[in-house]
Amino acid sequence: MVKSVDRALTIISLVSKRKEGMGVTELAANLDLNKSSIFRLLSTLVDHGFIEQNPETKKYRLGYKYLELSSMLLESIDLRTQAKPFLEELESQFNEVIHLTVYDQGEVIYIEKLEGSETLRTHSQVGRRAPMHCTAVGKVILAHLPLNEIVDVIDKYGLPKHTEQTITDKDTFFKELGKIRNEGIGREVEENEPGVSCIAAPIFDNMKKITAAVSISGPSIRMTEERLAEIRPIIMDIGKKISMRLGYTDN
Repeated sequence: MVKSVDRALTIISLVSKRKEGMGVTELAANLDLNKSSIFRLLSTLVDHGFIEQNPETKKYRLGYKYLELSSMLLESIDLRTQAKPFLEELESQFNEVIHLTVYDQGEVIYIEKLEGSETLRTHSQVGRRAPMHCTAVGKVILAHLPLNEIVDVIDKYGLPKHTEQTITDKDTFFKELGKIRNEGIGREVEENEPGVSCIAAPIFDNMKKITAAVSISGPSIRMTEERLAEIRPIIMDIGKKISMRLGYTDN
């Protein structure tokens, strides 16, 4: 491991978690380095646009280079291109929020979001990460991962309580994953955000491995049992169609 690169990446990671940024003294304490070393690393990152300094607070925060790189990354993900027509089909039919997510290091990342015309405020944003245990997209992906990966994710992140409906008991959660595998669909009713319910279907790649999930989210008052039953076969079909565009076959 190259120490200077490791330290620079650690700085980026630390700064990214603070909206207001971090100062040299605070970063030096976190990395157990002297201020001059931290300043040299920061200067290099600033020169490349990865970090910028707030002229008023003198604190350092993420630079706009990340917007450029994230846009390039999203454009390079063929999944979005292949899935977009099917996401638009769901949006047109149900007029609710549609999400496309991928799995990354124990969390899900939203890579596409269609808003629909109905009003719904959610925490989801393209590029944002979300927990797996209390989101429909996360649970449906987790349910199709190998057991050792499921255990690793739970050991690392736990089952923290987000709302009164969040499943926090391991035995109950594993039963939930088994149910999702059997039914081919994942759902959550106000487990992540109060007042919001969601239903999700898995997306598989050409190697038959789980690679993503598609979901429909709406206010619980509209996402009734009857409506979820109506949505279920349609979103399962959409998940299968997107999977087939990625090379998946039933054989």
